Amino acid sequence: MSEPETQRRVIYKGRKIDLALQSVVLSDGSVADREVVVHRGAVALLAMVDDDHVCLVKNERHAVGMTLLEVPAGTLDPGESPDATAARELREETGYIAGQITRIAEWWVSPGVMSERMYLYLCEELTPGPTDHQPDERLEPVVVPWSEALAMVGDGRIDDAKSMLAILIGDRRRRDRSA
Repeated sequence: MSEPETQRRVIYKGRKIDLALQSVVLSDGSVADREVVVHRGAVALLAMVDDDHVCLVKNERHAVGMTLLEVPAGTLDPGESPDATAARELREETGYIAGQITRIAEWWVSPGVMSERMYLYLCEELTPGPTDHQPDERLEPVVVPWSEALAMVGDGRIDDAKSMLAILIGDRRRRDRSA
């Protein structure tokens, strides 16, 4: 069941997100406002340095007050396609340029409150180069064996949802290819 689409009233306009109120018709016919975080979308990247190593990033996350180990990721710029964002973010965050970038999955990040769509890319045939971090980013690329990345998801050292999902989807894809 889907609710009829109604007008969103933006009450805060930010650099990466907007906050809106959206009126929805409830099952009893009454109308209620829902808070919606409006987000233009983002990419997550499985940057495969070779068949057995993936490039992750240590990323200082102010919202949670911690440095997390994550897959490289980033927000779409206005008017930018997810494909273009994937190539740009890979280069900016890791320094790598991919010979092959393939979209392998996409999902809603938190559909109860956000409009954000996340696009997952497999990046292969990597050529190293310099990073180009944004002034507000504190990132450190880290290359780890694939088996270690998978173990870190299992034991909680990687606890960022997009990174966990990316690695698990990537692992399923690897197992399906070898079957």
